[in-house]
Amino acid sequence: MPQVKPDIETFAKIKVVGVGGSGNSAIQRMIDSKIRGVDFLALNTDVQALHHNSAQKKLHIGKTVTRGLGAGMNPELGKRSAEESQNEIREILKDTDMIFITCGLGGGTGSGAAPVIAEIARDMGILTVAVVTKPFTFEGPQRKTIAENAYEELARYVDTIITIPNDRILQIIDKKTSLLDAFKIVDDVLRQGVQGISELITVPGLINVDFADVKTIMSDTGSALMGIGIGTGENRAVDAAKAAISSPLLEVSIDGAQGILFSITGGTNLGMQEVAEAAKIITSSADDNVKVIFGAVIDETMGEDVRITVVATGFDERDKTKAIKADSHNPGMEVFTAKRPIFKQNIFGKKSDSRELSRPRDEEFLEEEPVSEIEEKPAVRVGGFSRRSVGSSLDLDIDMETPAPQSRPSSNIINQTSNKPKSPDEDLEIPAFIRKKMGM
Repeated sequence: MPQVKPDIETFAKIKVVGVGGSGNSAIQRMIDSKIRGVDFLALNTDVQALHHNSAQKKLHIGKTVTRGLGAGMNPELGKRSAEESQNEIREILKDTDMIFITCGLGGGTGSGAAPVIAEIARDMGILTVAVVTKPFTFEGPQRKTIAENAYEELARYVDTIITIPNDRILQIIDKKTSLLDAFKIVDDVLRQGVQGISELITVPGLINVDFADVKTIMSDTGSALMGIGIGTGENRAVDAAKAAISSPLLEVSIDGAQGILFSITGGTNLGMQEVAEAAKIITSSADDNVKVIFGAVIDETMGEDVRITVVATGFDERDKTKAIKADSHNPGMEVFTAKRPIFKQNIFGKKSDSRELSRPRDEEFLEEEPVSEIEEKPAVRVGGFSRRSVGSSLDLDIDMETPAPQSRPSSNIINQTSNKPKSPDEDLEIPAFIRKKMGM
């Protein structure tokens, strides 16, 4: 019987992008594990590391910036390298529905280039998921700082980010585990994160989970939990579910999740009751209005075992992140300390922290300012009371010995300013008790 071939390609195109040394190492392990239905791309500033990678496509970024020698724990070099090669990056990401960006934060190439790649992918309308690690504590405070800043930058551009702190690996290994084996475990966790999600889409099942389902759960959702659990014996489904949602390696728990996607895989004897019990375990700690999508796969090679893959999202308040993204179009904006008061640093000419949010000069002093910004200004002493400076209109030449009882509390001034707008003439009017004191 002849097969019918559709005129339009209906399969989601998924690519896994390994960035930097750690990312390249992770995708090499994925290639060796024969993950199905995805293409692998290796990006690096270190041309020698690329030479030893088996990815289908390799891209040497920043040829003129680093001359093939790597970024040397300098994320600025990594960023410039990706920006230099952005046309090539766009080319290799063409016709892609979903990408995984995997890297180790704390170095130069991964920390600097990954956010640039993520921004390009989002601009192209690609569902973008980052699966990243944070450095061991023993790698030093500088790496930790680089990793934290890179995480904040990367989180702005990806739809979903799954984070594995390397320190958590110490909880699952014994004292005799070598450093090499510990990093192999890190690579394997990254592999599980990518494989667990991609095979939900690429492996056909009795109840299918397609790309649209994954996009529903993972689009613009922030931090995510991804877990895989395997169970055997009488309570195999329950055991697998508990293992999937309680991985000690992940940075978030399933508590409060607003979106859950899970797939259960078992042999031909997989029972409906087992699926129901597993679902109850997985969703019991989630949000009351959680959106649940699930799939089931019959795989005879599983024997008596059951495997459950869980993706949980919706832990973050992404509306705040979106506001920061909007501000990021201004070249003067930085994201790392977006919650700090706007005026706290620059009023008296102090040097701004490189990570601090700044505002263009023409917006620093408005005629009518919000109350929240007024309250951040330093106090001006008047007699025994202190009041907030509200701009130049109230910077009067006042006798600093004015008795305390005659001064107004700061709350009155602020309330008057915020409750109704005043004309410049009203602001400049000197109160009667001050005129009397000055003999006017």
